[in-house]
Amino acid sequence: MQEKLLILDFGSQYTQLIARRVRELNIYCEIYPFNKIPESVTDYKGVILSGSPFSVRDEKAPIPELGNIKGKMPLLGVCYGAQHLAHCFGGEVKASNKREYGRANLNFVDKTSRLLKNVPDNSQVWMSHGDTIEVLPDNYKVIASTHDVHNAAYEITDECTFGIQFHPEVYHSTDGMEILKNFAVDICGCSQDWTPDSFIESTVAELKEKLQDDRVILGLSGGVDSTVAAMLLHRAIGKNLHCIFVDNGLLRKNEFTDVLDQYKNLGLNVKGVDAGKDFLDKLAGVSDPETKRKIIGNTFIDVFDKESNLVENAKWLAQGTIYPDVIESSSVNGPSQTIKSHHNVGGLPDYMKLQVVEPLRLLFKDEVRRVGRSLGLESRLIDRHPFPGPGLAIRILGDITPEKVDILQQVDDIYIKGLREFDLYGKVWQAGAILLPIQSVGVMGDERTYERVVALRAVGSTDGMTADWSQLPYEFLAHISNKIINNVRGVNRVVYDISSKPPATIEWE
Repeated sequence: MQEKLLILDFGSQYTQLIARRVRELNIYCEIYPFNKIPESVTDYKGVILSGSPFSVRDEKAPIPELGNIKGKMPLLGVCYGAQHLAHCFGGEVKASNKREYGRANLNFVDKTSRLLKNVPDNSQVWMSHGDTIEVLPDNYKVIASTHDVHNAAYEITDECTFGIQFHPEVYHSTDGMEILKNFAVDICGCSQDWTPDSFIESTVAELKEKLQDDRVILGLSGGVDSTVAAMLLHRAIGKNLHCIFVDNGLLRKNEFTDVLDQYKNLGLNVKGVDAGKDFLDKLAGVSDPETKRKIIGNTFIDVFDKESNLVENAKWLAQGTIYPDVIESSSVNGPSQTIKSHHNVGGLPDYMKLQVVEPLRLLFKDEVRRVGRSLGLESRLIDRHPFPGPGLAIRILGDITPEKVDILQQVDDIYIKGLREFDLYGKVWQAGAILLPIQSVGVMGDERTYERVVALRAVGSTDGMTADWSQLPYEFLAHISNKIINNVRGVNRVVYDISSKPPATIEWE
């Protein structure tokens, strides 16, 4: 059985980050809402309680049932988790002037504590709490302090239970990974054997057992998730995997043929379906973003269902669902609110009588890429920027026409090729061009023009939940702007988007 840690989510913005850091230690872990603790909790090697936007003193503060955990297996409370373990077991948590936000330093570290092994004096940590633990329960022992917070970390003397009021999972906590490693490896006894190769081996074996000789249909998008999912399934069931790649008329320039060529080289059984006219006809005259998304989604299902029915005796639909999709789609009272609904999480219409198989549902995006590399996929496939499911439709503000699609494809092609040429593609997480529903006055030669405006967008991120705009060199932006205006008829102005997420989103629609 795979060794694993359990993380109970109380709604902290950092919960996913805890999981990512644990997995960087080659230790598998799972996130569950605090009020949906798995019945098989004894299958886990240890438990971590996350932070929370709540105060433990709130009337509706989340309270987990820890009867089968506390005192019976290793337990680490982080921020809210630490305060909960103090507040509910005889200590006092108060709002006081001794609040800490941001960087702080440990001016006392108990070198005898297993949790703080190899953590030096004055180690920098990241605080983010309004409450503070004023009084610890009788059998709790202080193991770290800062200048303003005496009870910055503690352990229970007769249990394998620990609490820290800072966040070890953020990069600003310079020895945070050491603390997590101490807990996961030394205290919980995890052996750090969860690697991309071990994931591939176990997943392929599970898929073989689950699917047997059944036929499976997979909708390829050209993106890293569906590609890696396809390669795992291909290893497991070979030609019983039937891949369908739909051209909705809203892909990047030449992407349909380019991606099909790449898939042929991988030995995948892929059918390309050119359905661009169907999509553009149904989108004609539609400007509302949500309506555009629904039309594209429904049209895709119609096309995909028609093609799926041509595969005889198909029993499974494979999807490239990844772990953040699963987490975001399981909203409970307290933990992280559902940020968006995901079309690839339980989104099958009733009339498609297929079972769902999701080979990547346990992985974060960066883990998917590592698995892809272990599968031998080329970096050009693995390192592709995310591309929205509705394609260029949500990068064309207003109604969609073949002319607008052609203009944006040309602009986007110049921009993306330029990023590669200037060795910038791998330094941004996602980039694209947006065709704005406005025209501006310009001068070309001796003539006045009144043509379209395009906006360029590039952001840095790890998973798309937050993002900063990328500070691309001025020389590059000037070069791309000139090249677009000189080569794309109908565009006379280029602007660059310098907004971050939040408050903006990565896409404009």
